[in-house]
Amino acid sequence: MLKRLYTSWPEKISLFANNGQGHDGLIVFAKLHLSSFTITDFILSAVLKCCGRVSAIREGSQLHCIVIKHGYHRDNIVMTSLVDMYSKCDRIGNARQAFDEMPVRDAIAAGAMVFGLCQCGLTWEAATLFEEARFKDVALWNSLISGLFLNFEGEKALCYFRRMRLCGEKVDEITMVGVLSGCADMAALSNGRQVHGLVIKNGFGLHLPVGNALLDMYAKCGFMDDACVCFDSLPYKNVVSWTSLIMGFGKHGLGSSALMAFDRMEIEGYAPNKITFVGVLFACCHSGLVDEGWKCFNNMINRYSITPIMEHYTCMVDLLARAGFLEEAFEFIERMPVNPDARLLTALLSSCFYHKNTELTRNIGNKLLDLEPKEAGPYMLLSNFYGLLGDFEGVVKVRRLMHKRGIRKEKAYTWIEIDKRIHRFESGDRSHPLYKSIYAYLSELVAKMRTKGYVPNKSVVVQSVDDHAKEEILLGHSEKLAIALGLISTPPGSRITIVKNLRVCVDCHEAIRIISLIEGREIVARDHSRFHRFKNGECSCGNRW
Repeated sequence: MLKRLYTSWPEKISLFANNGQGHDGLIVFAKLHLSSFTITDFILSAVLKCCGRVSAIREGSQLHCIVIKHGYHRDNIVMTSLVDMYSKCDRIGNARQAFDEMPVRDAIAAGAMVFGLCQCGLTWEAATLFEEARFKDVALWNSLISGLFLNFEGEKALCYFRRMRLCGEKVDEITMVGVLSGCADMAALSNGRQVHGLVIKNGFGLHLPVGNALLDMYAKCGFMDDACVCFDSLPYKNVVSWTSLIMGFGKHGLGSSALMAFDRMEIEGYAPNKITFVGVLFACCHSGLVDEGWKCFNNMINRYSITPIMEHYTCMVDLLARAGFLEEAFEFIERMPVNPDARLLTALLSSCFYHKNTELTRNIGNKLLDLEPKEAGPYMLLSNFYGLLGDFEGVVKVRRLMHKRGIRKEKAYTWIEIDKRIHRFESGDRSHPLYKSIYAYLSELVAKMRTKGYVPNKSVVVQSVDDHAKEEILLGHSEKLAIALGLISTPPGSRITIVKNLRVCVDCHEAIRIISLIEGREIVARDHSRFHRFKNGECSCGNRW
């Protein structure tokens, strides 16, 4: 019995850690620690990983004491796990201290520290540590490149990727997945296609995570036909492959295609998981497929015995509310076995706002403020609502509440790839070498847009300034700056693709629609929710997003 315990329990903790079941791993370790079980480096590394998975800083700090007590502070594997745990728990100071105290700082430990610094947004410090590292292996390169992509520093990440290859460092499957994921996030299609060539050259095409990353890259770059080709060419598939395909169709507003892919998935014997159903419900939501959405939601519960999570409830509320069934959406929330979170209520608030249901908007808005959401989106939506009503006391109340709770509007960024180079803009940006040409072109373009009925939507500007200043602020929105650069830097008639980290604002949506008509260009804008394809003065979202 004792022998079985020695061979199975440490492996069980490691299994919990690798499967994301950190709490279960900590419970098992607590039981072992009360017994006379021998502490080993294998167990400590596994339990530290569990702590990092669930941000259990108290238990992690206690484990640090155990590490020192049993002399494992000289063990590189254990100390690297300690650095990783502190980083995941947002204790970067403790992580750096543990790293500096290591007797030997190898490339693995440096990689953990570099990625930890990037997770905390300290990319300059991460790059400095990388340069100071005496030995640089592929894992260390991967840590920095992935960390830079994580912080939206795509151009710098791609520079390090090119440098990695020039240095003769051999790329691996993890490199390919990391770079493809970064290209996907920025819709850097040219760079993504180049990496695809490296995948083929290095024979990584049979590696399923790489194939899935390629599929995801093409889908997020707006090329679903290429994504489908990648999907069909996969030598074998898993639930991630199918889910990525379904999610891709959903983001493009192709609800029927998403449902067809889901049906095919079931026919071929793949069991969908809870993330798959999030993708299916999202697709139904953005295509107005209410009956189909209800059918999928009920099948998920009754056929697959999957207990709904908040994301499923949010999709259902959004599906009903977007279709105009606001009362039904509110009743759905009342019947839910869990309390709604801020994201769910924000989805309902957005549709109440769109359908101009003043009573429900106030009701849901008050519920949201009582929840104290940590993101700025709900506050901005409610502030805009009060602004449209002319209730400036309501606007001031919301802004004061934001200030009191320390809520700041997340900075908006927009990216555009031109000749394999990534250009990033923020609102009012004047750092680009061509900024004078960009603003001059925009000013001329706005004059043409006015003749087509464009009226700047000044209600989206929250600053207390005069109308002229508001129009200047709208002119400098990151979406418009990126599109203007695309228009002056690419051949007439070619397609322009931009990516924004937040929702495309109402004014920019209308402006891009008219620009596509004036310039005769197809403009694809991907925001945090979906794709918008503007062509001949029309948008694929049907003005609902």
